Parts: sequence; C-alpha cells; structure tokens
Amino acid sequence: MLQRLFNRLRGEPASNAPKTALMNAYARLPISFVRGDGARLWDSKGKEYIDALGGIAVTFLGHCHPKVSAAITEQANTILHTSNLFHIPEQLALGEKFCAISGMEKVFFGNSGAEANEAAIKISRLYARSKGIDSPIVITAEQSFHGRTMATLSATGNEAIKKGFAPLLEDFIHVPYNDVAAIQAHANNTNVVAILIEPIQGEAGIVLPDDGYLTELRKICDENGWLLMLDEIQAGMGRTGKWFGFQHENILPDVITSAKALGNGIPIGACAARGIAAELISPGSHGTTFGGNPFASHIARTVIDIIEQDDLLSQAEILGSALQQQLQQQLGALASVVDIRGRGLMLAVELDKVYPDLAVKFLASGLIVNVTGGGKVIRMLPSVMLNEEQLRQIAQTIHDVVSSL
Repeated sequence: MLQRLFNRLRGEPASNAPKTALMNAYARLPISFVRGDGARLWDSKGKEYIDALGGIAVTFLGHCHPKVSAAITEQANTILHTSNLFHIPEQLALGEKFCAISGMEKVFFGNSGAEANEAAIKISRLYARSKGIDSPIVITAEQSFHGRTMATLSATGNEAIKKGFAPLLEDFIHVPYNDVAAIQAHANNTNVVAILIEPIQGEAGIVLPDDGYLTELRKICDENGWLLMLDEIQAGMGRTGKWFGFQHENILPDVITSAKALGNGIPIGACAARGIAAELISPGSHGTTFGGNPFASHIARTVIDIIEQDDLLSQAEILGSALQQQLQQQLGALASVVDIRGRGLMLAVELDKVYPDLAVKFLASGLIVNVTGGGKVIRMLPSVMLNEEQLRQIAQTIHDVVSSL
C-alpha cells in the first residue's frame, strides 16, 4: 500500500488505476475519505486518521460539527438561492456580523479566496482611477500565494505555480516578505496604490513576520496614500487565536479578504473594506451569481456564532501553544529539524532538506499534514476541536516519522 502511494505521489500511474473524466489538475493520493467527526477522518477501508490539515485550513470547527450540520439542514429545507438581483436577509445578517468582528464597514461576498482577492485587486484599480492614476501598481511579497485566477496568480510571488501562464499582469512589484525597507524603497513610485500582504504566509511554510511589521506597513500606506490590503484567507476566522491575523497588532487595514474557515467547508469568500475603499464598488462594477446566497450566508453566520459563543478564539490559542510545546519537546533535539514555529493553530516544522514522499509517510502513519515551503516544511492547520490525546498523537507521529528519516 505504501509503495503504491509513493508511486502515485511521484506521478507514476498505478497499473490498475481507473480512467477518470476529471482533468489531471491534482496529483491525488489513492485514498478516499468517506466519514469525518471532529478532528478525525476515516477512509473507504475503515482506517482512521487525525486530520491536522483541516482541508487546507477550512474545517476549523472540525468535520460534521452538529450545529453546522443542523444549520445546513435547516437552510436546505428553507431556500438555497435567489441571486443578488434581490435582497438576501441572510447575506445582510452575515455582512453585519462580519464587519463587526473585522472592524470593516462594508463587505462583498463571493465563492472563494481567489475571488475575494480578485475583488480586492479590482478595488485597488478603482482607487487608482479615483486618484487619476492610469497605470496602478500593487506591491506584494515574494513566496506569497493569493490565488489561481490570472490577476491573483500575477499577485502571487511563487514563480513555480506561474509556469506556463505567461503573459501575466505586469502591475505588481514583488518584494521580500518581512522587509519594511524593501517596501519603503518604492515610496517615490507615484503609480503604487496598494500593498497586498498575508499577515502570515501560509503556502510559503507558515512564515511569521517580525512583531510590528504590519504596523510599519500601515504607517507607510498612510504616508503615501496607499491602501493596506491583507489576505486573511488562511490566517483569518480564528485560526491564530484572533478573528484575523492583523488583530495581533493595533492596526486596521483598508481591505481584508477571507474564505476557507468562513464556511467550514461550504464555499464562500469575503472582501471587506473601510473608508474610501468601501465605497468604490458600485452597481455593474462587480458581481457574482452564487456569492452570498442564502445557504452559504446562513452557514457562515452560524460558523461565526459558534466561534463566538463557545469562546473558540481562546481555545485556538491554548491548543496551538500546547501543540507547539509538544512539538518542541518531541522534536527539538533532532538534527534534521531546523525550526518549529506557529501562531495558534497555524504551525510548521521546518526540516534541513527535502525528504522524498514525506506526506505519504505521514499518511501511512494515520496523520494528515502537507509539505510546503519548497518541500521542507511540514504544515499543520488543524481543527480547534482537537483533544489532548490527539495533540499528543500528532506530536508523537511527527517525531516518529521525522526520526525515521
């Protein structure tokens, strides 16, 4: 079984692999999960796994949370979709709640993180036009990830995922992450209108900036009349112990984007703004067919209510600190471990080099993680529903697999 997994990860087709009507967009492992409960998943053969990836930061409340399941059933039996040609009470209620927890003034709901970032980029273009700038530039970071649409791919600072899609939009400048001076160096560029930054870089390997980084970016934007736009798609919705990553510093951005954990598995994205940035979108300038429909809006509002009512922000901080401590105790002395870092339930173990088939070895050991950051970083984005025994199992399994390397 493990060898078949290795072969599949390397792109070698299994001799008995079934033909499929799906495009070959993913190097899928030959495992299907058929049931979930909290932080656990079971595959089609009955094997149990601890899910420390959470559908890539999506299932913050775990699998099949009873209140989320009840909300899904309730709304499915009420109304799913009407379109944004009409007022949607569920969307309005979600919008008011989302603005309350984020400090923003207005929000646009789409279907994904890429769409949310696309909306933010369009806001930056409208902002440029309001200032008479015809060739606007947005500053983003190297090794960033903002999506796979053509605009968000252009904003992304990872060259590997851009391969084959040139020509991309040229209106982005990529600078080193966590380097204030690199951004300040563009202060005299009159075409710059915004900065788009992740408070914590996720796909790059859970890269945390220095304390005060976002505060300095806020100052630079204020001094130059730029928008500060924060991609909170992975760090947001409670994962770091705050609703949003920027709330670890005493600032307010002009635009934030959210998705992933906002719907706990139901597709939804949000682009929220304040000040002039909140007033730029007008009828006809942006839209969506499915975004913010009654179903997705009701579920997302339920997710926010659960996090709020059950004090899960504090729980995420406590669990994240406990897991990081366990990882330090178990792995800190291993020569192959370069760094153990994280904030809340956004954690990483960085190794000294790339080890082949690492994610598959974890999978064979009953643990779901993924490997990012150039293939050297074990990334964990687990549910806030983890218990103490599962925390210990995660740390122990990582120790056992890394020790075997």
